[in-house]
Amino acid sequence: MIEILSTGALATVQDLGRAGALRWGVGTAGAMDPLALAAGNILLGNDEGAAGVEVPVFPFRVRFGADTALAITGADVDARLDEQPLLPWVAVQARAGQVLHLSLPRRGAVWPASRAYLCLAGGVDVPAVLGSRSTQLRGAFGGLDGRALRQGDTLRAGAADRQPLAGLGLVPPALAMPLQVDGLPAVRVLPAAEYTHYTEASRAAFWAEPWKITAQSDRYGYRLDGRPLEALAAIEMRSHGIVPGVIQVPPGGQPIVQMRDAQPSGGYPKLGTVIEADLWRLGQAPVGSRVRFVECDWDSALAALAETRRWLDEVHRLVGLQRLQRG
Repeated sequence: MIEILSTGALATVQDLGRAGALRWGVGTAGAMDPLALAAGNILLGNDEGAAGVEVPVFPFRVRFGADTALAITGADVDARLDEQPLLPWVAVQARAGQVLHLSLPRRGAVWPASRAYLCLAGGVDVPAVLGSRSTQLRGAFGGLDGRALRQGDTLRAGAADRQPLAGLGLVPPALAMPLQVDGLPAVRVLPAAEYTHYTEASRAAFWAEPWKITAQSDRYGYRLDGRPLEALAAIEMRSHGIVPGVIQVPPGGQPIVQMRDAQPSGGYPKLGTVIEADLWRLGQAPVGSRVRFVECDWDSALAALAETRRWLDEVHRLVGLQRLQRG
């Protein structure tokens, strides 16, 4: 069990998301950086999709009520167990009564990440709703009472299937699979249905210029600031289905990327879609940072998804080797 001693805004319980519920108008939710969550779970011997705590605002402090193995992945935060510094992407053992402190992330040279994940051996044990333990803030369900964590909350860990491998560290995916353009983090995008409804100059600028993630960004969507995108003519559309990653363009021309808590429908035209393999990159990009978009095709998107799967498979392999070596 852990007790929340202090937390910034919007720390939530998340797993890999609520699949199959869009037909009922329920969004996916889930970790903004699913690779970080999955890797932390693998380190601890959990299923990849076990629930953990997503921490987007710091400081964050918890007290352990029992001996518990943990892993901190995602952003390279200043993590301490009592006064002992902890390495990122490493499984460690906490004793009952110890306090975990997570402070502001250090900005990485390859990809400045903003969200940390606290994974526990056995996973965070909260009731599953529609097949997922993820918090859906707009619907106020899942996670802990459908809300962000608050001081004084307690969370229990489930039963661990395997003994965690304390001390085994991983190379973060941002280092293993870097993607930059002109020194800025980049994500790959598939052109979408209304892409050709915009002027040639606007389409060229979308790929050639950086976009700033504004302060009006959250788990629902990232609002971007850059050269306004101009349509060839006014676009009138009925509301239609959308998914995380879709890039919509409101009348003002500043795009919005739908993120993990995206509503399942919307009426703005769709310029493109951030590919599934890169949505974690955007999910880690801090407010105020700038990103670049890279055009890709369907085959490239599938190849990128296979690359992330290979990275996770390699994590499984390394953990398995360590288990064999330790008997």
